[in-house]
Amino acid sequence: MQPINLSKMLTESRNPYSEKIDSCSTIDILKIINNEDKHVAVAVEKELANIAKAVDVISQTFLNHGRLIYLGAGTSGRLGILDASECPPTYGTPPQQVIGLIAGGQTAIFKAVENAEDNPELAITDLKNIHFSANDILVGIAASGRTPYVIGGMQFAKSIGATVISLCCNPNAPMIDLADVAITPIVGAEVITGSSRMKAGTAQKLVLNMLTTASMIKIGKVYGNLMVDVEATNAKLIERQISIVMQATECDRQTAVLALKQSDRHCKTAILMILGHFDVDQAKKLLSENNGFIRKALSAS
Repeated sequence: MQPINLSKMLTESRNPYSEKIDSCSTIDILKIINNEDKHVAVAVEKELANIAKAVDVISQTFLNHGRLIYLGAGTSGRLGILDASECPPTYGTPPQQVIGLIAGGQTAIFKAVENAEDNPELAITDLKNIHFSANDILVGIAASGRTPYVIGGMQFAKSIGATVISLCCNPNAPMIDLADVAITPIVGAEVITGSSRMKAGTAQKLVLNMLTTASMIKIGKVYGNLMVDVEATNAKLIERQISIVMQATECDRQTAVLALKQSDRHCKTAILMILGHFDVDQAKKLLSENNGFIRKALSAS
């Protein structure tokens, strides 16, 4: 196996501010970590223009009935799976619309799978197994920017004409050259050398939050700042639905509960019924004709 030159990776460099962290008091250890974490949001802020480009292509992919696929290994893979798993309950999306793939499969979510991240062919197999196509979009996630599994998947996606986005934390990383849109928050050396689950992982989580949240807003899953496609899968979310309808329409609780009952607990329909004084069938028809956008449905009426 070809040796990896860690000295060329910023994420593997040694942080001068934490070189004596093992001799610090508990509070000083935490201050060092906290001070380093403060750099993360600034690093992400510098990438907002690239994140915006990514959101625009992701949201257009959704409108074209394509999927968003996250591909990563280790922490990066787990973060992709986490973000994907939160979309259905939060935005009422089908489970297959946002998918997270990790080197080594489901086992690797909980335990490292030896050598999985070093196998580029494994990514191609994983993508073929979900019938990845040119209509989908791939986000390769790797703090180092050189993980073979991720690069293999990105190369395959490019070869079939799919849009490819990279998310890494090293400048001049191989993944950047493969991407149609490159998002590269440079967070610097970690508090514990090479522990990229820390600042790099936090930066990746912030970016993934932005990618899906902004994309969901752009496809009509949000009204104001309310998650109007939330699914009521537990008692808390049933109450959240009621609260959302009340806040969106400024109605009383009884009105919200009745509209939700009539609409089979579909917040958007309930909101449109109340705001536009429609019956359930009229509200559903207007939403369908306006791609699920409440504001457009109200304007059209």
